[in-house]
Amino acid sequence: MKILTQLTNLISDISQFDQSLIKLEHPANPEFGDYSTNIALTTFSKLDQEFMSSHKLTSVLDYANFLLEQLKQALAKHEIIAQQIESVSMIKPGFINFKLSTQFFSQALAEVLSNSDYGKSKIGQGITWEIEHTSPNPNKAMHLGHLRNNVTGMAIARLWEAVGIKVICDAINNDRGIAIAKLMWGYLKFAKKNYQTITDLKYWFDHQQEWLSPEDLNLSSDKFVDQLYTKAAQDVESDKSAETQVRQMVIDWENKDKLTWELWRKVLDYSLSGQQQTLNRLGNRWDKVWHEHEHYQQGKDLVAQGLKLGIFKKLPDGAILTDLTKFNLPDTILQKSDGTSLYITQDLALTKLKITEFKASKLHWVVGPEQSLALKQLFAVCDQLKIAKFKTLTHIDFGYMSIKGEGKMSSRSGNVVYVDDFIDEVKAKVKQILNNQENQTFDPIELETIAEKIAVGAVKYSILKIGRNTDTQFDFKTALKIDGNSGPYLQYTVARAKAVLRKAAINHQDLVAQFSALKQMQLSSVELKVLKLIYQFPEIILFAADTNEPSALATYCYELAQSFNSFYNQEHILQAASDRKIFRLALVKAVARILETGLAILGIDTLAQM
Repeated sequence: MKILTQLTNLISDISQFDQSLIKLEHPANPEFGDYSTNIALTTFSKLDQEFMSSHKLTSVLDYANFLLEQLKQALAKHEIIAQQIESVSMIKPGFINFKLSTQFFSQALAEVLSNSDYGKSKIGQGITWEIEHTSPNPNKAMHLGHLRNNVTGMAIARLWEAVGIKVICDAINNDRGIAIAKLMWGYLKFAKKNYQTITDLKYWFDHQQEWLSPEDLNLSSDKFVDQLYTKAAQDVESDKSAETQVRQMVIDWENKDKLTWELWRKVLDYSLSGQQQTLNRLGNRWDKVWHEHEHYQQGKDLVAQGLKLGIFKKLPDGAILTDLTKFNLPDTILQKSDGTSLYITQDLALTKLKITEFKASKLHWVVGPEQSLALKQLFAVCDQLKIAKFKTLTHIDFGYMSIKGEGKMSSRSGNVVYVDDFIDEVKAKVKQILNNQENQTFDPIELETIAEKIAVGAVKYSILKIGRNTDTQFDFKTALKIDGNSGPYLQYTVARAKAVLRKAAINHQDLVAQFSALKQMQLSSVELKVLKLIYQFPEIILFAADTNEPSALATYCYELAQSFNSFYNQEHILQAASDRKIFRLALVKAVARILETGLAILGIDTLAQM
């Protein structure tokens, strides 16, 4: 990435234009070079007439040729940069192209070997960002929507950390309100071992052994809760007396009734322990979990403050409404006519708490696109209350996920796919594939470990290889292909590279020393193709972090794996002549190291063998 900075500075110096106007990209056609700039096309109209006249510049091509000559002269004065550039040329309608030298590629390869963190940087050092992701409601087991949220949110957090930003991951546990009361009712009424047992809170408290546990039904605790919530929701919808009981539970909870709180803790413990098992499986990280019951009252205080300041207005029925005219947003209710709060009410308090505790310069919400308006309204109100500036609050959305051939999923139609069930199904297919391989035997424990890593890797990669905002369908056949754009293909490539290094039986220090002693050599086209991807790794990480787009890194990893496998299939490695063998082993080591780093950022484990 150093060469990118050097070239940008050079172009800025000769053109006298600010670096922000200079864009260097990799040409779509590699024959044109390794970097290309359209600076002549984008700045020609900004040139001073006197400057144009003095240099006889009448067209973009004239200006591009002028810049080309200036660059050649500048490179002649900068020997270190010039050694890294094989040639600089211009093509119509005015692009200036740079071809990098073999020496540059060798230096990049040496850097990978000497730096186990190659690709990462400290550009964001001193910056602290917060990211809220994967806040599943505690009345349900996690489904595919939560899966994409978690995989995306965690990948973005790791990308930011890879460029030096301090990242705080958090989540909100919406553990109060009518939905949780329905869950409590569902447990009290539908988890009884004997249906004749009375549905009474006091009786439950004194006879808890008469109620079922998840183990009694051979269910995970989150699915146990999910089923009870579904039954309660149906019960409330069809039975007015049940609805009355549930609403009374909300009141009793807010009044801190002891028995109600005992039941509340019981069902939440079931839910959260089950969800945590799923999250552990995904490699989730939260540095802080907020609990709605601890701060929701503070949200009401902020609404009252805004009303007093004239920021909000009270409607005739007593509800409190925003005024978001200057933000070009529709208004929203902040507090109901009966004085109860809404999600936005507690989110105001939570945002303020985050800023106070984390001291982060930016807050981010990884939430589906359906929450876009609600979050903009939240950001606007935070701005009005001087909690945070609108521009420091960011919504990172993502597309919907489904399974190919399964149609759209919804809780109402009953075709929700749970995360654990989904991964287990992928894992079963992986085991089948592994067991059918020739000359491959795994003991049961080893098979379980490898199948889990491949299954989770396949699922994560299938999500992350797609643009973040693109809807995606998981295709079992494509996701598990060992020779396609899949997680297993990348894991297999790393395993293949490691197998070569094991057979070579050369330790890392000796490889580095022998590689550094090599003289320049003619490179084959497949070797050069791998090298031309290796040096781009730091740029890719920076771009993916800057755009919150893990798919850029996933695509790069796939392209590098493809190029490496072409090299592996076309060139001898261990049988090559001495110097060539060392060079190729260095290439193998570099690819293994980069893919391991890239996949780790995506949250995908690699394997020593497959």
